[in-house]
Amino acid sequence: MKPSRDIEVLLAIMAALRTPGTGCPWDLEQSFETIVPYTLEEAYEVADAIERRDFLDLRDELGDLLLQVVFHARMAEEEGLFAFGDVVQAITAKLIRRHPHVFGEARDLAPEAVKALWHDIKRQEKDERRRERSTAGGEEDAPRGLLADVPKVLPALTRAEKLQRKAATVGFDWTDRRAVVDKIREELREVEETLDSTDRAAQQDEIGDLLFAVANLARHLEIDPEAALRGTNTKFERRFRFIEQVVEGQGASMADVSLEDMEDIWQEAKRREREGA
Repeated sequence: MKPSRDIEVLLAIMAALRTPGTGCPWDLEQSFETIVPYTLEEAYEVADAIERRDFLDLRDELGDLLLQVVFHARMAEEEGLFAFGDVVQAITAKLIRRHPHVFGEARDLAPEAVKALWHDIKRQEKDERRRERSTAGGEEDAPRGLLADVPKVLPALTRAEKLQRKAATVGFDWTDRRAVVDKIREELREVEETLDSTDRAAQQDEIGDLLFAVANLARHLEIDPEAALRGTNTKFERRFRFIEQVVEGQGASMADVSLEDMEDIWQEAKRREREGA
């Protein structure tokens, strides 16, 4: 078998890997549940390649992510649930249905009208899915309520932002971003009140409230909290590496340097960044 640009070749490779007796033992023992961590990891690696603007890497990471789709679809086909073609049909139908301003008669809509139409169509889809589950006898197990379709496996900051955004659609939201800042101060005071406590559960609870409030402020400022934190992580790594380089240049080790000296070097790193050095 040779590499190809044809999706059918990828599907055939996946089928061969999952063929009992002649396939790959590791691939054969996988299930939907065991593959999920790899699916999430590949999605993050796509995001990482984009953030680094490494488009050669992005090409490969997109391939890895596509493999996850093919893998799940193959397992579903083996169980008689659906096949890869059904996945493609479902997404093409969804895109056409959700863009009547492109593929239908709802032309020349303003961006806000497009957004409102998109939400209306999504609501109709949820109602239809609910009817389908009810017919299949699975409605009792389906989650209910406005927030029910926010995936629990999302990163916590991302999920917090999505939960808040959903609640805001029915008016459950701060109307002034400064009120959100006041809420952050309130949550920080509550964290401070637990500092001398031995109640770890209370400390965790208050830290969670603080992070949730910060995510809310990010949403009000139209900032992705995950992207903001990734940027800060990168900045921290860069500045800490500068400390290491300075210490190495002095012929010393990090264990020999005081916190005060490290702070001085950290401030030097910040100064250089501001000056573009």
